[in-house]
Amino acid sequence: MSKIVLFGATGYTGRLTAAALVARGIRPVLAARNATTLAGLSDELGGLETAVADVTDPASVRALLSRDDVIVSTVGPFLRYGQPALDAALDAGAHYLDSTGEGPFIRAVFERDRAAREANIALLTAFGFDFVPGNLAGALALQHAPDAVGLEICYGIVDPGASGGTQASIAGMIFEKGFALRGGTLAPARLGGRIRDFDVDGKPRTAVSVPGSEHLTLVRTHPELRDVDVYLAMPRNPARAMQFGTRIAALAAQVAPLRRVGDAMVSRAVKGSTGGPSSDERARTTTWIVAEALDAQGRVLHTTRLDGVDPYGFTGAMLAWGADKALTGALRSDGALGPGEAFGLAELTAGATEAGLTVRA
Repeated sequence: MSKIVLFGATGYTGRLTAAALVARGIRPVLAARNATTLAGLSDELGGLETAVADVTDPASVRALLSRDDVIVSTVGPFLRYGQPALDAALDAGAHYLDSTGEGPFIRAVFERDRAAREANIALLTAFGFDFVPGNLAGALALQHAPDAVGLEICYGIVDPGASGGTQASIAGMIFEKGFALRGGTLAPARLGGRIRDFDVDGKPRTAVSVPGSEHLTLVRTHPELRDVDVYLAMPRNPARAMQFGTRIAALAAQVAPLRRVGDAMVSRAVKGSTGGPSSDERARTTTWIVAEALDAQGRVLHTTRLDGVDPYGFTGAMLAWGADKALTGALRSDGALGPGEAFGLAELTAGATEAGLTVRA
């Protein structure tokens, strides 16, 4: 019988995903590198099956899977640790979901599209707060403005907290090349290269550009799109500091010795798997997502607004929903897929609503 394997189950996002799967009546196999920690989590969740696997031993990750299984990977930073689970899914013929928000890794997953189609599996990368809400908001905006050729999406987090894994993922992208959709083609675009304000509840919200999955996914379902930008809201001064810092990092990345020094400094300064916001802190956090569909002159044709719960709770619930649907045959296609391609807009809207999003406009 096919099963769901949760790889990285004992990490911060992994624990939330495990709880969400159990809440759906699913008994996943919990996989991580520490048998003692796994046993404790298994006991907390009612005695689930466990398996020890470590990214430093790819064969141990491959051994988790059989054909038609579903693997959910929360093992980040994905640029550093994500490849073994992706390779294992492709080799085994198992569907794959992950929680990454790292643009370069997302792009690498989409580069495996042909291999996934040949294996008759789906690869669903960035299937959490990064970047399901923007895919949904963008698709809804385009539904109201089918002639739009541009799309600008912004993510906002009110009273945010960050897990150790999130901090490590963000730091790991400083020296990586970003991208955006320009003229209908994926083009290089530096992290933080653009800053703009979005009107949210009558107030300007400053935001900085980031690479997301929307650049890759929405043009596939809406081929008339020429330009897509994704932004993350933050105060203006930090946004300017990020823009300046990534400009310096981009220059340093071109010099191999400086790149090695920078990577080493980031690795020492930021550690993953160090916990995250408490349940009380998550309860205070809310999110909003805005998508603007634009005409060729940059005029806004339609704006879609979503409101949501904290990013980590949403990610756990969304991964659990997606894995459940993949296991029960609800996927509409094979390959590296965006959320809308995988399930259709109506089904995705229902799943995102179940995970805590509300469509306001």
